[in-house]
Amino acid sequence: MIILAFESSCDETSVAVADFSEGSRRLLSNRTASQVALHALYGGVVPEIASRAHTEAISSLTYDALSDAGISLSDVDAVAVTSEPGLIGALLVAVSFAKGLAFRYSLPLVPVNHIHGHVAAAYYEHPGLEAPFFSMVASGGHTSLMDVRTAVDFVTVGRTRDDAIGEAFDKVARLFGIPYPGGAAMDALAARGDPGYIKFPSAALDGLDFSFSGLKTAVVNHVHSLSQKGLPVPSEDIAASFTAAVVKAVVTNLSCAHDRFGYKTLVIAGGAASNSHLRKAVAEFSENRGIELCMPSPSLCSDNAAMIAAQGFFEFSAGNTAGLSLNARPTSRTSEK
Repeated sequence: MIILAFESSCDETSVAVADFSEGSRRLLSNRTASQVALHALYGGVVPEIASRAHTEAISSLTYDALSDAGISLSDVDAVAVTSEPGLIGALLVAVSFAKGLAFRYSLPLVPVNHIHGHVAAAYYEHPGLEAPFFSMVASGGHTSLMDVRTAVDFVTVGRTRDDAIGEAFDKVARLFGIPYPGGAAMDALAARGDPGYIKFPSAALDGLDFSFSGLKTAVVNHVHSLSQKGLPVPSEDIAASFTAAVVKAVVTNLSCAHDRFGYKTLVIAGGAASNSHLRKAVAEFSENRGIELCMPSPSLCSDNAAMIAAQGFFEFSAGNTAGLSLNARPTSRTSEK
C-alpha cells in the first residue's frame, strides 16, 4: 500500500512516500524544507511566517517526493496528513493541500495526530515493533508519556504541565547566546561540561507528569546571580548540569511508569530524542530493566512526513479516514487516564 503523507504542524514542511504491505515497512522518499533560517532571526517560530513558507514549499516538495519514490499520483493508495496538534495556520496548509489531492484523485484521506506520528517513526527501523508498548514523545512542543495499547489507541498517562522538554532546551540555550533552535548546540555544550557542577531541581512530578518551567527558571536565576556578582558564567558546566537534571527527570518517570505498567517495549521519539545524553541514559535504563528499546534515528526524530505516513497506514487499516470537511485542530484529542 502506497501512502503519500504531509506534515506542516510547525516550521518544517515535509512530504513523504512510504510502502506498507505485509511484511514490509519501506520509506520510499522523505523531502523536508526547513524554516530554521527564517525563524532564527526572531529567536523562535513566528506562526504567520511559518504558514507562508509552508504554502510556498508544499507543491514543489510533493513533486520531488513522488519523483524520488519513482511513482506518480496514480500509484498512490491513500493520502495521510497531520491534522492535530500544532500551529493552526501551519496545519491548515497541508490539510488543505491533502484534501485537494484526495478529492482530485478520489483517494482516501487519513488524518494523523502529530504526537502519534512521532511514535510511528520507530516502525521503519524496528520491523518487529508491534503494540502494545510504552512510549515517550520528547519534542519542542510536546512531552508525553503514552500507553500504546494498539497501533491507533494511545492513552496519555503523563505530560508536561508547562514548557515542553525541547522548549526548555531552547530557552536555556538563549541564555548562552545560542540561536534558535538550540538543542544540538546545547547537546555539544553539555558534553564538554561537568554534570555535577550544580544540582538543579527535578522536573519529574508525582503522577508521571513533568514541569520543566521551574527547572529552566532555576538555571536563569543561577546565571543572573553569577552575572550580578561579576563572576564568570561556566556555560559548559551549567549546560551539563541542566541536561543531567532533564535526563534524570525522564528516567525517573520512565522508571515509575515501568513499575506501574510493567511494559516490555519502550519507544522514545520526537526532536529532543536526538539528544545524545538522553539517548544514552534511556538505553542504560532499558538495559538494566530488561526492556526492549526502540528509538528512531535522529533524522526521523525531528518533524517529518515519514512518521505521518507510518501512522497513516495504521489509521487507514483501522478505518480512521475523513471526508473533505476535515479541519485542523491546534490541540490534541489524545486520550488520558
